[in-house]
Amino acid sequence: MSGWVAVTGLGPGGEALITPEVSATLAEATDIVGYGPYVARITPREGLTLHASDNRVELERAAFALGLAAEGRRVAVVSSGDPGVFAMASALFEALEAGPDHWRTLNIRVLPGITAMLAAAARAGAPLGHDFCAINLSDNLKPWPLIERRLRLAAQADFAMAFYNPRSRARPEGFARALAVLREECGDARLILFARAVSTPEEALRIVTLGEAMPDMADMRTMVIVGSSRTRLIARPGAPILYTPRSAG
Repeated sequence: MSGWVAVTGLGPGGEALITPEVSATLAEATDIVGYGPYVARITPREGLTLHASDNRVELERAAFALGLAAEGRRVAVVSSGDPGVFAMASALFEALEAGPDHWRTLNIRVLPGITAMLAAAARAGAPLGHDFCAINLSDNLKPWPLIERRLRLAAQADFAMAFYNPRSRARPEGFARALAVLREECGDARLILFARAVSTPEEALRIVTLGEAMPDMADMRTMVIVGSSRTRLIARPGAPILYTPRSAG
């Protein structure tokens, strides 16, 4: 088959953070498939068809992309950040595994991108400078008791923690519950970063303690990073620096 699928990461929002590899692949594509706001980031051009869909149809979107490639199309499936971090790469392989055998002969590539976790950490300093974990706080695909267990174990292991999808309009209470668990395990003095819309004109960073953190400080465009017990704040003119020493633990 002459078609291909490239699962691409568009980075956290700013055009400067799209990798050259991804830009070159988008220029070769005949079809762009993805969630509406991500597809909207692609400039239309002659010979390119844009296929936007809702955020909760990942498997259908993946199967659609594979079907296009099987017809000989050059398909770029777009995700924000990195496509392998809570995004479309795993959904595409799930659809591939469940799909017809001839899909497995397709040329499929995953092109990495700069995920929001890394972009937010870099803006603040280096809060992920030692051992850390990433947890998706959405309970759409896993139950809250599992999220709570992972939060408690990560806190007890003294990881720095990066949280994706912390708070949505559909489930605003979830992040409040997460903060309560973290206060129980870490105490009120632990440092926490709220990094919203990093690399875009709406970018805003706020560093507070867990005792000061409020649920409405986060939304779905916010990356939340909770430091370990060794994470430090360097005061200086302008923005402070948040970092975790490499010798922590």
